[in-house]
Amino acid sequence: MGLRTAVALATLYVVWGSTYLGIVVAIRDLPPFLMLSIRFLIAGALLYMWAALRGAKAPTFVQWRAAVVAGGGLLLIGTGGVAWAEQHVDSGVVALVVAVVPLWLALLDRQWLSPVALIGLGLGFGGVALLVGPGAGFSLAAIVVVFTSLAWAAASIYSRDSAQPSNALQGAAMQMLAGGALLGVVGLATGELSKLHEPSAASVGAIAYLVVVGSIIGFTAYMWLLRNTRMSLVGTYAFVNPIVAVLLGWLFNNEPLTFRTVVAGGVIVLGVALIVLAPTRRYAESHEDLQPALGKASLR
Repeated sequence: MGLRTAVALATLYVVWGSTYLGIVVAIRDLPPFLMLSIRFLIAGALLYMWAALRGAKAPTFVQWRAAVVAGGGLLLIGTGGVAWAEQHVDSGVVALVVAVVPLWLALLDRQWLSPVALIGLGLGFGGVALLVGPGAGFSLAAIVVVFTSLAWAAASIYSRDSAQPSNALQGAAMQMLAGGALLGVVGLATGELSKLHEPSAASVGAIAYLVVVGSIIGFTAYMWLLRNTRMSLVGTYAFVNPIVAVLLGWLFNNEPLTFRTVVAGGVIVLGVALIVLAPTRRYAESHEDLQPALGKASLR
């Protein structure tokens, strides 16, 4: 493994794993939907301008329509659900539940699963059941995240198959702009405007981190890896991010690291690893099939 690949992977592991803690800090002073609206509108505008400066063509109406649908599923329901849930559930637990996105993708999109992948499915969903099931002590919010992860996976598949600009940065920017606008509408409709007040320096810093590091730097590192290394290596983000999120939540947000969380998390991570690394006919055909499972997570 070359130095550049190692640096890009380390960036992916830490950045995408740390966004869960970043969201927790940001929503201490700002309501979740309007906070995310600000984040994605700023990040989307910056990426869109960058793509335009690099010669990206003006998108068509059909491409914008696809961006609205995908942005709604990925950012409004997916990331919005994560931010809402983190008001009630520890960020590390949310990250572990979100880790099952590749499992949902396997069920929704694969035509054939190897025995190893089937074992991974069973382990992954078994770990989630242990994490949020009876006796776990977690609120309904943790279960909500399971279904927002399903929406994320479905929107990822839609995004892959829908009309997209040839410039990947422009496509991501359009989804951020569309999702940010939808998040703003929901935030206003649910009365979040009345909850806005002067944020602390920590919350402002968290939003800046989510915009620059979480959305822009993380996405750029992912795009470079897509073009310069094998998919199985890039896919390791799916079972490293939850570990990073759990550790950061424990270290910096005083989130409890219970035996049940450790065991359930380990089972989920193992299941996701088996899914990502197992050979399958559908995903082995081209790296584009893996892109929804990997790339869309950059918008967390």
